Amino acid sequence: SSMRSQNQSIVSKFLLLGLPIHPEQQGMLFALFLGMYLTTVLGNLLIILLIRLDPCLHTPMYFFLSHLALTDVSFSSVTVPKMLMNMQTQDQSILYLGCVTQVYFFIFFAFIDNLLAVMACDRYVAICHPLRYTIIMREELCICLLAGCWLLSCAYTLTHTLLLAQLSFCVDNIIPHFFCDLAALLQLSCSDTSLNELVIFSAGAAVFIFPLSGILVSYGRIGLSILRVPSMKGIFKALSTCGSHLSVVSLFYGTIMALYFSSSSGQSHDKGIIASVMYTVVTPMLNPFIYSLRNRDMTLALEILIRNKNLFTT
Repeated sequence: SSMRSQNQSIVSKFLLLGLPIHPEQQGMLFALFLGMYLTTVLGNLLIILLIRLDPCLHTPMYFFLSHLALTDVSFSSVTVPKMLMNMQTQDQSILYLGCVTQVYFFIFFAFIDNLLAVMACDRYVAICHPLRYTIIMREELCICLLAGCWLLSCAYTLTHTLLLAQLSFCVDNIIPHFFCDLAALLQLSCSDTSLNELVIFSAGAAVFIFPLSGILVSYGRIGLSILRVPSMKGIFKALSTCGSHLSVVSLFYGTIMALYFSSSSGQSHDKGIIASVMYTVVTPMLNPFIYSLRNRDMTLALEILIRNKNLFTT
């Protein structure tokens, strides 16, 4: 116990080891990740701009999509700029307060991505109850659903952050990751982390299972509704309405499961980091392409916006 107390100290900063890459690959990967990050920011901001400018896109689906795009920009901005800065400098350190702040916003924006479940319910109402869609999905309900996502995310994130702030850390302050990962921080702690782990497995499972269940139930009912009226026109309409959302859902939850199984199966840190890159860098970048290329209204609005250059100059 005396040696344990000697190995403890007030940690003022952590060291991020970053990506497992060779020095000769650093310049190429820096340019690649910088391009992906700029694509993420510009693509999602363009979607928000299109939805704001085109009155035809002022519907519940695009209301939620604009906030999903804002979440993707924010989520990627939590980790990628620091990663890029560390790749170009010799200083790999991050202050303790900065590390805790990064953990907070990482969990916060990751949880808000469960807005996908709300979007699935919106698609269910649009396809299965088209005549009552405007009555059910009124503006007040949409705002309440969005506010609920933000408030639940804030409560869930505060729980993890406050528990993390109670921990003490050893002299070994090296994080084998490119950002302040909560699991990596718990491994560095000299305190009892059983309560933190309990919250991760219980609340984390609820955060993952309940939204996914809502998505599966919504699309299950959509599928049953299509089978009752087996017409090619109805199937095409359902696919055009839900195809982009299903693609984003598969990408989002697929990367989460890959990240979970890579960490729980005892695989190397390198595979876990690769899964994290997919989750934090690749997925937010692909979402704008999926929605804009597979959605007819969004593509049409993009063409109109490109043709009407006066919108950018006025």
